[in-house]
Amino acid sequence: MNATGKGRWWALGALSLSLLAVGLDLTVLNVALPTMAVSLRADTGQLQWIADAYTLVLAATLLPAGQLGDRYGRKRLLLTALVVFGAASAACAYAPNTGALIAARSVLGMAAAFLMPLSMSVLAVLFSPAERPKAVAVWATANSIGIPLGPIVGGWLLDRYWWGSVFLINVPLVIIAVVATALLVPESRSARRSRLDVPGVLLSAAGLVSVTYGLIEAGERGWGDAVALGTMAGGVVLVALFVAWQRRTTHPLADLALFSSREFTWGTALATVANFCMFGLLFALPQYYQAVDGADSLQTGLRLLPMIGGLLVGVRLMDRIGRNLTPKVIIAVGYVAVAVGLGLGATTSPHSGYGFIATWLTILGFGIGCAMPTAMSVAVSQLTAERSGAGSALQMAVRQVGGAVGVAVLGTVLNNGYRSHLDGQAPDAVRASVNVGVRVAEALHSPALLANVRAAFTDGMSATLWVSGGISLVAVALAVVFLPGRSATIGGGDTEVVHRTESEVIA
Repeated sequence: MNATGKGRWWALGALSLSLLAVGLDLTVLNVALPTMAVSLRADTGQLQWIADAYTLVLAATLLPAGQLGDRYGRKRLLLTALVVFGAASAACAYAPNTGALIAARSVLGMAAAFLMPLSMSVLAVLFSPAERPKAVAVWATANSIGIPLGPIVGGWLLDRYWWGSVFLINVPLVIIAVVATALLVPESRSARRSRLDVPGVLLSAAGLVSVTYGLIEAGERGWGDAVALGTMAGGVVLVALFVAWQRRTTHPLADLALFSSREFTWGTALATVANFCMFGLLFALPQYYQAVDGADSLQTGLRLLPMIGGLLVGVRLMDRIGRNLTPKVIIAVGYVAVAVGLGLGATTSPHSGYGFIATWLTILGFGIGCAMPTAMSVAVSQLTAERSGAGSALQMAVRQVGGAVGVAVLGTVLNNGYRSHLDGQAPDAVRASVNVGVRVAEALHSPALLANVRAAFTDGMSATLWVSGGISLVAVALAVVFLPGRSATIGGGDTEVVHRTESEVIA
């Protein structure tokens, strides 16, 4: 049964606004981090948690969110998630300290995890099979366009208002979505009530948080710190227990049997590498632009456009010629371009011109545009209609984990590189972050300290780019060795087909 009339398209538009807010929150924070570092007196480790709290909780909650919607009603939980998302956005905007902001960002990620799969699942209720491809295209566009818009919107807001404004922009979008969803979206739930895998949820969440916490603490305390290493080891054990439990339970949270498919396994892994590199770069580069290059918030957002432009060119080019090439070739070429871009980026100095940075960002974006959507298409190409929902959710969760781990690992490399290159006579305060370091040097009227802080951060960023470039070369080898040589249909984005069966019932 489907909704009738033009109202369903208005409902889709409202849901798209909520998805736009989700996409914005994945990247809008990056240009605000330098401002937050000063306003909240946050060190690099706290900045990593502010960025990672949202993505980690989002990844950990994606899989159970779909199950809960099937069981208790999608519209009901969608409305609840929208209200929580709006309230958490306001809490982020007015957070008095880093601890409160991290907690609010965690709640925001949990709400976003419900909005993504539930908004997609109601498309089958709203639209007929003939209309669904168009509806899914609108859904996917809204889901992805917020990511490149985030730095630009955030920069514009930060130039005019305080840092909390980057979160308050969500509130009017959510209000519109709540009203439209309540009036236009029918309730639906699955006739089969699968039991929620509570142990799986707890094990996966605890494992992910523990590993990430250990990585971030290693950057703060050093890689020989017992607490950091112990927490990482505990997280790995928890993840191993999660995998063992998923193989044993009759109602698994994640369908691990999907990984028996070589296409799904390596397609997901290679798409995750792109998230790892991209989110790590988006953590470091805005800080370089503002602290080292002296750009304001809006200029920072605009200076990320070459990467987005390169990405769009890569996607469009693969749409045109991808059918004549194998996924192995496309992904390998894409990651070669990523490695070249990152290698050039690693030679960036405090005095590099914007033309040089724009060049390597464009090459990097082009490579990601070639590799990531192709790898995603490979992953889902072998899934049956019955397993497409589970496969898409699992792939989405793994990619979000890759983004969170990218911020944790590369942020730790950045932090270590920055601190190790500071002058031994530098005040302790400058060790907190490059943004604080610049403020301290300016307050002391010390050009020598300012030059040292900027050079030290650039050296740290170069180290992160070398690490990312090495991982990209590993991705080239993985694509060549493990991906099939035959042709495959290559999609140009984060679009997933909605499948539903006769088990759908309208409440």
